Amino acid sequence: MASGARILHEAVGDPSRSQAERLPAELIALLEHARVSLDDVDVFAVATGPGSFTGLRIGIATMQGLAFAAGKPLVGVSGLDALAQLGEAEADGSAIATWVDAWRGEVYAARYERGAQIQPPLVAKPGDLLAGSARTPTLFIGDGAQVYRGEILASLGGAARIARAVHPPLAATIAITAGVTAQRGECPHPHAIRPLYVRRTDAELAKDARLAG
Repeated sequence: MASGARILHEAVGDPSRSQAERLPAELIALLEHARVSLDDVDVFAVATGPGSFTGLRIGIATMQGLAFAAGKPLVGVSGLDALAQLGEAEADGSAIATWVDAWRGEVYAARYERGAQIQPPLVAKPGDLLAGSARTPTLFIGDGAQVYRGEILASLGGAARIARAVHPPLAATIAITAGVTAQRGECPHPHAIRPLYVRRTDAELAKDARLAG
């Protein structure tokens, strides 16, 4: 939760419980801790992904419901964009590669230079991404960068640095970004928010396999 560029409160959820189990109660606790009522919220923010299909659907649907009920805008922010913003100070002008563990031996990734995204979000095996990487100074940030730290450093050597934060919280950065977006007049209707899946669903992959067979 943020007011302008000031963070009012940021909390990490319990990863051992599903979004559906913990999200409503955690949102209420967040408001109570900051002593803010739902009516006081001017703009709602939500992470649009990438991530699990179920988690993204639940998170976005919950925030859409709150925004609809309050008659307020809802701004969606990519988690990869938020990671890149968090890494800017540590990057000190270097390129930033955001890597989020996508399981199955893959990462969700994007690349940024001078605050602009130059490689759109994708899901790929770390080795494939590194094989096509330019050997320019790059800060890797995200839990995927930690999981594949050895592979990154072995491939890029001194051109790569791994961000210090292992699991940096993104909620406050997403909230601040949403506020800035709304101030620019970009206030989408809640129903316009769409998840950034990147990875195709298992059903789509299975269908392709059947057609190929």
